[in-house]
Amino acid sequence: MADNSNLPALTRQVTELVLAGSLGHAEQAFSDAADQYGDLAVVEVLGSIPPQVTALHLAGFDGGKMSLATLLVPPKAWADSLAFIAATWSDDQIEDDPERIAEALFAHIHGIVFSAEDAERRRALLFEASATDWGATAFAILFSMAPKEILEVAGEILVKGPYITGQTSSDNDVVPLAIELAQANEDGWDRSLFELFPDFRHSGDLVDAEFSDDPDEEPAFLQRSTKELLYRLRKQVPSTRSGVAKPGARRSLGTGIFS
Repeated sequence: MADNSNLPALTRQVTELVLAGSLGHAEQAFSDAADQYGDLAVVEVLGSIPPQVTALHLAGFDGGKMSLATLLVPPKAWADSLAFIAATWSDDQIEDDPERIAEALFAHIHGIVFSAEDAERRRALLFEASATDWGATAFAILFSMAPKEILEVAGEILVKGPYITGQTSSDNDVVPLAIELAQANEDGWDRSLFELFPDFRHSGDLVDAEFSDDPDEEPAFLQRSTKELLYRLRKQVPSTRSGVAKPGARRSLGTGIFS
């Protein structure tokens, strides 16, 4: 374990490297620290660097690229960093290709959550991330890519509770993540659903909700688009002067599905 006197210097070093765009060198600094002091030193540094720096660092290792930061970032530190994930999205990107941004966000979240075969860590990551307003919006963005499947999963969860297996009519990759989220944080799952389907005031409303197979038919209930949710998340990015935004008191839809 590193002497605490070493950690501020390592924190400054990693922060400066990330802000300079030298993610490889920042990872090497983490690797050296892990070799010398152990993984807990890296965990402590990741818990102390500014969340906007963590967001920049982790974004560089999406899509299956492995990193110590991905494996060791504390759940709370990752949840805080999600507040800044939308800071680099331009209006043009959101307008021209919202699906690509959503897919990149999915790669980021999925890569962190499933980076290790550790169910307890996975639950902690999902719990902390979905306990914030920006986290609920981020998950809603992912769910907006497969709304029909998400409704199906929501109905299955209401019926089966903790015995949900993840078997749906779709093999969409977002389904296993949705089920893991519901099992890790019931309130966070409900808040994400409310973000995507703001007409619903209670989880029970989802039981009778169905998507029409006719693409030209008007939906029976309001669903926010991927583009709208991307803009909502970007508006939640806090100014760096005010630090990390505080979780809000967004309405809960909880129905005790796993109690």
